[in-house]
Amino acid sequence: MALMPHQPNDLMIRKLDSIFPLSDEERGALQQLPILLKGLKADQEIVGIGERPAQSCLILEGFTCAYKLSHLGKRQIMALHVPGDMPDLQSLHLAVMDMSIASISSCTVGFIQHEDLRRLCEQYPRLTAAFWRETLVDASIYREWLLNVGQRSAYTRMAHLVCEILIRLKAVGLVEKWSFQWPITQEKLADALGITAVHVSRTLQALRADGLIRIEKTQVSVPDWERLKEAGEFDPLYLHLQVRKGA
Repeated sequence: MALMPHQPNDLMIRKLDSIFPLSDEERGALQQLPILLKGLKADQEIVGIGERPAQSCLILEGFTCAYKLSHLGKRQIMALHVPGDMPDLQSLHLAVMDMSIASISSCTVGFIQHEDLRRLCEQYPRLTAAFWRETLVDASIYREWLLNVGQRSAYTRMAHLVCEILIRLKAVGLVEKWSFQWPITQEKLADALGITAVHVSRTLQALRADGLIRIEKTQVSVPDWERLKEAGEFDPLYLHLQVRKGA
């Protein structure tokens, strides 16, 4: 694990700034926050349920997920995390993890010690609010996922998920011409959407046939954003992104 205190912090700053306007001084303080980097393969656990972590993780490359297992070993993915996200930030205040977080694809993850985060928040009180807002946005996403899995058709669920990931990646500058990385297997999509892998395959085929998405290996392109939004009943309100002047 190597210490790289500068470049990795840019994604965290972009993510926080997309939901909470930061000052130049606050950006500078975040830029100096020490981050320990670690490369992960797909399906590696980052932190497990019942653990008491002394650090929080920052996703820098690849996707991760939050999940729980039933007594029968069936997995429910409750959230997907993209670069810039801090999926276990709540561990700063909740001592025991009540879910597990694992890599979905090969990933680069940064680890930030809780003592460093606490020291930063003491020095810059507005960053306490920024981090708190990030956990509140996470909770808002969980609520939307509950609606998505519980009340929408498989076709609508999938369209909605594509919309969400596109907008979240766009907020941190990782979308180019309505195209983005989508390193998620059909089995993991099934665990996230509450349907079978076979149903996932059929649903993706239907979205492609309707001209709403294009998929090439791990790259997804959206040729008609307005139609995809309509198909997914997607309203980005729950992401609570800041609207910038001139945007």
